[in-house]
Amino acid sequence: EGESISGTLKGIGVQIGVKDGKLLVIAPIEDTPAAKAGLEANDYIVEINGKSTKGMTVKDAADNIRGEEGTFVKLLIKRDDKEKLYSIQRAEITLKSVTTTSSVFKFKNNIGYIRLSTFLNKNASQEIADALSKLKNKDGLILDLRSNPGGLLTNAIYISVMFLGKGKTIVSTVDRDGYKETERTDGKNITNKPLVVLINGGSASASEILSGALKDNARAVLVGEKSFGKGLVQEINKLPDGSGVNITTQKYLTPNGTDINKKGIEPDVIVKNTEDDIKNKKDIQLQKAQEVLEGLILQKQATLTSSSSD
Repeated sequence: EGESISGTLKGIGVQIGVKDGKLLVIAPIEDTPAAKAGLEANDYIVEINGKSTKGMTVKDAADNIRGEEGTFVKLLIKRDDKEKLYSIQRAEITLKSVTTTSSVFKFKNNIGYIRLSTFLNKNASQEIADALSKLKNKDGLILDLRSNPGGLLTNAIYISVMFLGKGKTIVSTVDRDGYKETERTDGKNITNKPLVVLINGGSASASEILSGALKDNARAVLVGEKSFGKGLVQEINKLPDGSGVNITTQKYLTPNGTDINKKGIEPDVIVKNTEDDIKNKKDIQLQKAQEVLEGLILQKQATLTSSSSD
């Protein structure tokens, strides 16, 4: 994917993108200076170190945000028409992909939880496979893709296979000439357990492809808020004068034909976490995901019982 990831080296741990000509935060990466400072998905970055971001490419912006560990970067952020200056200390960023516990929520014993925070790691899909085998005795699973800004498309495809099995549509790409290519799953699924997927406004690109595929194939129920809407592959073409042009080369469509970039992925069950919830260490979305999953588990057990008693 043509995305610049500031944070794989020294930085503040934020993924950025350009939308409607504005430089936006796609998502802060968990447990990084950006997340701790309180940056949020869709924050508009107006200035970096006093420099206007007007016309800046993602790459230039990332280069300006990165820097020596321990030094500070100043970001002027606009959110809901209010501007605020953040001074954030740069650090060494390590990208952990998968966790199977939540710091704020205790799950019922029969429910497995997998949080995938980035698709950037080459081994993200292997980490998911390991987590699935660790949780193989659970009755149902929650896959948490909230504030996951995406990363490698191949990871999204491998992980789709783990849940979907063979011969299902994952995503179609359409290029500027209208040429459509469709990715289908090829391989055996690891699990067919009831599944709930959590998404929010910071779930972007590969997260949208995976959650869209699971939703449209009726493999999972999606809980949370509408995703970011970043279904574009961008290539940065350098011009002779050194400036860059973002050329959008392809768009992504979910199996049912939703254009991710225009719409984003809509959850089946809409739940928002308010600022108060977050301050009080409450996760209403996660609570709802568990409720929905319990319903799915009961449904599955009911169909199993009725079919075995025939």
